[in-house]
Amino acid sequence: MDFDLKSHMASDDRIAAWQIFNTVLPMAVCVFAFAEVTTSFNLTSILIAPLLFVLIILLMSRSFSLMHDCGHESLFRSRSLNRFVAFGLSIIHGIPHHPWSRGHAFHHKYNGNWDRYRGPSALTTRAEYEMKKSGAKTLYQILRHPLLLFPGGFYYLIIKPRIALLLGFVECFFVSLRKVFVEISNGKVPDIFSIINKHQSSFFYTREEVYDTIANTSILVLCWLTIGNAIGHWHFWILYFCVMSSSAALMIAVFFVQHNFPGSYASREEDWSYFKGAIEGSSFLQLPPILNWFTADIAYHHIHHLSERIPNYRLRDCHYSNLHLLGDVQPLYLHQIPTCFSLILWDNVRSELVTTGI
Repeated sequence: MDFDLKSHMASDDRIAAWQIFNTVLPMAVCVFAFAEVTTSFNLTSILIAPLLFVLIILLMSRSFSLMHDCGHESLFRSRSLNRFVAFGLSIIHGIPHHPWSRGHAFHHKYNGNWDRYRGPSALTTRAEYEMKKSGAKTLYQILRHPLLLFPGGFYYLIIKPRIALLLGFVECFFVSLRKVFVEISNGKVPDIFSIINKHQSSFFYTREEVYDTIANTSILVLCWLTIGNAIGHWHFWILYFCVMSSSAALMIAVFFVQHNFPGSYASREEDWSYFKGAIEGSSFLQLPPILNWFTADIAYHHIHHLSERIPNYRLRDCHYSNLHLLGDVQPLYLHQIPTCFSLILWDNVRSELVTTGI
């Protein structure tokens, strides 16, 4: 098919800068106001705090989408500017951008190929599920229940990267120590810095990922301590957990339903098509205009998967320019979302996503 994609790939630094400004500034104002009104329990705080909380979550959803565009090097023209802005936004979201972006690129490369990529929930096959014992089946379902997105989201953003960093340091220490002893026993003077530099971590793919995680974590810890000292550590961590877990839950939920929906393309590797993975394995989420703004038009996910180099501010135009070729794209309505969360098995015989009740 002759899709017109290239004409929509041009990044515009002015639009991108405006998007960053109209997202981060209102978010900062809302966060400051939220911290202030939650210091006292009166009628004003009871009325205003929930509104500010919702606004923060929605603005963080938009912020994450912009960070996601930077990872695809589509938001700004310059690669270095995309990397710089992505790092700044990663402080807001708590997750190191560089390793996240690499993992997300794997998703794009194999979307719809369920032999290679089982989605954010690491789904199992129907046959493997049926072989599980009753308790294991129950645990599998509980771990993929939508309510688990909240603690799971906090773990995904805040805890998991720090565990990877800690385990990476421990691994590097013991592996390097063993190599030092080997060289000493062989009568050599070990080059400790060379040994450490050549170490290939089991937790990171590149040294840049390690550096990015160290920098992200160092700045975050400084922010946590500074804000905690200013408003009280218990106050900060309660608010922080609520905001981060809720924002992560929303982002993961949107991502999940865009690929786990009734009729989604779920192929084995030998029959897999990148094109079908983009068109038939990505839903067209039907959102009201205000929610499209807060999610930076990520609802046009089929276009995004056809070419990740198309910035968010051109996805809609690209969709309508190619509308006559998008007959196989499946619209997904809000009332269908609960059904999406029941599709937690891959039937690799019938090549479809199914519920545990089938």
